[in-house]
Amino acid sequence: MKTKLKYSVLVLSVIALVLTSCKKFGDTNIDPSRSSNLDPVLQLTNVQLRFSGDLEVNEKLGLVFTMPLVQQIGGIWLNRNGQFYIYDRNYLSSLWSNTYNNDVVNIVDAVTRTNGKPDKTNLNAICRIMKVYEFARLTDVYGDIPYSQAGKAFSDGIVRPVFDKQEDIYNDFFKELKEAAAQLDASKDAVSGDLFYNGNVESWKKFANSLRLRYAMRLVKVNPEKARTEAVAAYQSGVFASNSEICKLVHQDVQNTYTDVRGNAISAAFCQSEVIPRVQSTFVEQLRSTNDPRLPRLIRYYKDIINRPFDRLDITDQVKAQIGYYGVPSNQYIWDGWLDAITINVPGAGNIQAVNNDQKAQLANFMIRNNAPFLHLTYAEVELLLAEATIRWGVNFGGTAAQHYAKGVEAAMGQLSLFPGGPTISQAEIDAFIQGNGLVPGREIELINRQLWIALLLNGPEAYANWRRTGFPALIPATTAESSIPTIPRRFEYPIFELEQNAENAAVAVAALGAGGNTWTNRVWWDKQ
Repeated sequence: MKTKLKYSVLVLSVIALVLTSCKKFGDTNIDPSRSSNLDPVLQLTNVQLRFSGDLEVNEKLGLVFTMPLVQQIGGIWLNRNGQFYIYDRNYLSSLWSNTYNNDVVNIVDAVTRTNGKPDKTNLNAICRIMKVYEFARLTDVYGDIPYSQAGKAFSDGIVRPVFDKQEDIYNDFFKELKEAAAQLDASKDAVSGDLFYNGNVESWKKFANSLRLRYAMRLVKVNPEKARTEAVAAYQSGVFASNSEICKLVHQDVQNTYTDVRGNAISAAFCQSEVIPRVQSTFVEQLRSTNDPRLPRLIRYYKDIINRPFDRLDITDQVKAQIGYYGVPSNQYIWDGWLDAITINVPGAGNIQAVNNDQKAQLANFMIRNNAPFLHLTYAEVELLLAEATIRWGVNFGGTAAQHYAKGVEAAMGQLSLFPGGPTISQAEIDAFIQGNGLVPGREIELINRQLWIALLLNGPEAYANWRRTGFPALIPATTAESSIPTIPRRFEYPIFELEQNAENAAVAVAALGAGGNTWTNRVWWDKQ
């Protein structure tokens, strides 16, 4: 999939007005001025673009919380809430308020508008898949959520929707993905405005089946038999088989604001920081200790220039020669563990001083470009999940666990070349790494998911979900004197406005969480202890 954004600022401005509503969920979707003939294609485009282009959501969900929580990124003030478990209700509520008030409203309405329309069967199927994908991010973060009645205030007058149990939501995910994939038919309507696959129905089928595999593996602790059944069905229906089939969105080279969604919002969150987030030592050490060829490609040192990340001087070779690779410890800010300045000689620049901040490793520039692709679901993830499924159940998914693992690692290294300016890692380097880091009896699931943790870099919500379902990598809590809790959070708390405005329904969901109720130390349904 190589779809690029070709829509003008004018068109994007129109899309941005598609079904917006007030900030209170009780009023979501009530818009008497809204057209009854709104094009569902525009709604689909809007939802796809916002998923990875909305700076408000992606900054708080990814950079503030989930990437620091799984000890990939950290060190700056913006990372403190996730890195050290410092409570902030506003940040925890951002995904809920922005997704329900914008994306849920649009995608639910798009599905409704296309239901039963013989000239829109493919569009309807694609919207159904996108609806599952949107709701999955919400339920994986919060647990029980409004689902069956969500987004129906305008169409059905439901302003206080019930909270569906996560188990029921997941069961409906599997049904929807199966039915939507079967519904797709290349001989039916051509779908325009699709930023993921440009309307290619075969690609959408594989995306639906690969999502089904991802969500099946969520259930390995809470319902292993259901997990097995759905994983087998997903594989047999056809999942990704190469990096050319993955689901990604290629953003424009635009520095997003909180209203412009054309660029990559994760990149925008990085690049607008006065001090750019560093890489945590946990992640650096994983690469270093395994002689991972991605280490020198992903991890770099730069002489920082405030608000001009792509004009910075790369000083990796010179700093590495003196201190090696040095990330930020999981329980420290960038200014903790202060490093005295060192003198380095950089060709073309001469002798310069590398101060403390310059000696704390960062992600390579190619990873955080404004036009970096957002990788929604990759072939690497599919193969690593199949490797784990093979170990768990002894089922033949077209190869041995070791073969799936090797394909997953190779694909994860290969996907770096999908970024503008990204590296191509040689086959010899990949083969040498796999040979030196194969599966060890008794540790297969751990080693598989360590690789998945690397492959999911910059997809914080998914890395967070996969860590919770497997426990790997085994992270040591990064508590400090600032921490609100002593352990890594397991979910996000429901927003206060939802608890107040939808009190009766929310109370049922809170009670279902058990002792302590609506806390971020309680677990979602599939995260069984």
